[in-house]
Amino acid sequence: MNQTGPDAVTGSAAGEATSVGAEDRTAGPPQGATAPSGGSAVREAASVGAMSLRRYLLLGILVPVVLFIVLDTFSLYRQALAAVTTAYDRTLLASAKSIGEHIDAHGEAEHAELSAVVPYSALEAFEADNRSRMVYRISQVDGRVVDGFADLPMWRGKIPQHGPYAALVDFYDDTFRGDEVRVAVLLQPVASEHGRAMAVVQVAETLQLRRTLARQILVDTLWRQALLVGVIALVVLLVVQRATRPVRELSAALQARSDDDLTPLRSREAPRELLPLLDATNSIMSRLHYLLEHQKRFVRDAAHQLRTPLAVLKVQVQSARRGDVEPQQALSEINDTVDQATVLANQMLSLAKIAQLREQPVPMLVDWALVLREVALDLAPLIADKELDFDIDTSSAPVRTHDWMLRELSRNLLHNAIGHTPVGAALRVRLLCDERYAALVVSDSGPGISAELRQRLFQPFAAGQAHSGSGLGLTICREIVLALGGSIQLDNRLDRGQVRGLDATVRLPLATGTMNPDT
Repeated sequence: MNQTGPDAVTGSAAGEATSVGAEDRTAGPPQGATAPSGGSAVREAASVGAMSLRRYLLLGILVPVVLFIVLDTFSLYRQALAAVTTAYDRTLLASAKSIGEHIDAHGEAEHAELSAVVPYSALEAFEADNRSRMVYRISQVDGRVVDGFADLPMWRGKIPQHGPYAALVDFYDDTFRGDEVRVAVLLQPVASEHGRAMAVVQVAETLQLRRTLARQILVDTLWRQALLVGVIALVVLLVVQRATRPVRELSAALQARSDDDLTPLRSREAPRELLPLLDATNSIMSRLHYLLEHQKRFVRDAAHQLRTPLAVLKVQVQSARRGDVEPQQALSEINDTVDQATVLANQMLSLAKIAQLREQPVPMLVDWALVLREVALDLAPLIADKELDFDIDTSSAPVRTHDWMLRELSRNLLHNAIGHTPVGAALRVRLLCDERYAALVVSDSGPGISAELRQRLFQPFAAGQAHSGSGLGLTICREIVLALGGSIQLDNRLDRGQVRGLDATVRLPLATGTMNPDT
């Protein structure tokens, strides 16, 4: 037997090789199946109480903007009202100063007598229009009225220490003859050649004009802010409509698809934010496409392959009933046909199970060495029947996979090798590991494979020899290897130009982490 060393782990082999690499896993499904390329049609489902993306964006943008504008309007109104109040207070102060210029004093301090003659022209210049009325009162510090309206309430407040004006002035709100008024109080020092004293000048103005102006400011502010809200709403609506148009187009395209349209969604014109969704959708559609194609192929192959043994079985039963053959011979032939049909059905179910498991998460770590020895023990009767020179050498190889996959892979490889090894010849099994991969090398002493057979050996129902099986064993092996991200290759083992057997080499990636039997 031609010995091969650890180089089998790295993929080197003598002679010709038929290889299926891990890159084939992304290249497409097995030969004979259409490559997965799309997904199923999408039906739009509206759940009760769900909010559309467009409404969510509109509310999410407009509500904060409207709240901000309302607060801003209130702030602007207060600022405008404060500005109006300041402007009119200046008018009251100017009126009080103008009146203070017409006051005369006779005597000193608290014993002084004040007199004033205030012409109407002193106030007329400061009256805005006939909607407001201005009155005044001149009094001494002790409250004695000197001139003006005596029924204007006397000022009882205090002059601010840090007022906005360079004068002894105070402003406050009061009522006069049932009307609300704004009052300016000026402590006016009076000095003349006849004496010196302090006069209290009060000038009051009704608030009709101020309130009218404040309402006008409020209306103008609200009108402008409402126009701003309308412009923002229109812009937001247009932007949201344009931003959500790809989503609506995608939804319409999915709804318009037929049930069997599994082509990928176009992402060239999609916004960047939709690309992850489109990639995930295309990935799901690709897997669905592959599963659907696998299901179609399984049904087609099952209908075609099972028809033959069933037809043969029916003919054999009819022949036995007519007495064309001996009963024992008929039962033997029927038993052989049933065995072939059973093997075929089991292998086809194995292919279907592989397609199902490859879409599921890998749950555990499996030691390939333990699985391989258990499979070899199960096949020991077949090895003993052919009196093979069997040798097995393994090292621990943790692989993250389903236990069934490794068991099925090992069983098919060993079963094929036993079937092709002559009686009494050598059959050697080795499981080697390096830092990244585990390699199973099954070396038989059979006739090897021809160049013609090499082209179709992994295709379903492509048996190496007539009546040697259903031709699904290597197809199952290839599907499992692809699902696990590994590679499989068949090498004719040469010795002085002569084929001395076949080496089947399977390489699978080792699992990272420590092997734990309970995981």
